[in-house]
This record gives sequence, C-alpha cells and structure tokens, in this order.
Amino acid sequence: MIALLKQLFQSQTQALSPQEQERQLNLAAASMLLEVVYADETLSESEAELLPQLLVSTLGILASEAEQVLVEAKRAQRNATSLYEFTAEINRVYSIGQKQQLLLAMWRLAYADGRLCQYEDQIIRRTADLLYLKHSELIRMRNLAKEQTD
Repeated sequence: MIALLKQLFQSQTQALSPQEQERQLNLAAASMLLEVVYADETLSESEAELLPQLLVSTLGILASEAEQVLVEAKRAQRNATSLYEFTAEINRVYSIGQKQQLLLAMWRLAYADGRLCQYEDQIIRRTADLLYLKHSELIRMRNLAKEQTD
C-alpha cells in the first residue's frame, strides 16, 4: 500500500511542468517559514519585514514574487495537516546546503523579535529532523542566526 502511494505521488510530481514544480517547492519552503512566524501566535513588525527578504534571499525569487508566494503559502499552510507535507517536497529536491539555508532563515525569523519562543524552537527542531539534518547543523545554523541578529 505504501509503495502504491509513493508511486502515485511520484507520478503526480513528474506530470507537473518544471515551473510548477519550482512553484510547489517555493510554497513548501515559504510554508515552513510561516510555521515559525505563527508558532508564537503573534506576527511582530520585525518578522513581517524580514519574511519577504528571507524569501528573496533563500529561494532566489524576485521581491515582486515574494508577496504572491506568501499569499499562496498562507493558504497551503492553513490547509496542511503536518510539517511532513512540506518537508517531503523539500527533501526530494533540496541539497543539504539548501536545507541548511532554509533552517538558517527559520532561525533568523525566530530571533527577529528579540526572543526565542519555545514553540518556535520546537518547530525548527522538528523541521531539522524531518529534513534529515544533523543536530550539529541545527546548532550551527542557530548560532549563525544569533550572530546575524546581534
């Protein structure tokens, strides 16, 4: 049964155009960033300003595209049942370096308001596990983010 589901998923993603696949991937990554933003149930001004910038720098999209990606990602994030929906797509395509950059962006968002909420920390740690990143990579990205916010 699981093999059949995997086959179905792979056939659906292969049927998408390269542009649509990239769009889905950007939505998955943006949704992961939104998970951090919504973890503490408040959207600070600093997080609201930083989020589009991180989309541009992390995903390599234009600033004009960032707002549209955010609108679509908010919709996808609301309809999601778990983080796995997003991380499965990311794992399929992203290199380790790209996963690390996404995690760094998540940490930067978590520290944007000047404090780290336990729920933000929990989401990022769970994401790192789902992205198959080592604990040392998680800590290194956290330390980099802290240095960049100081």
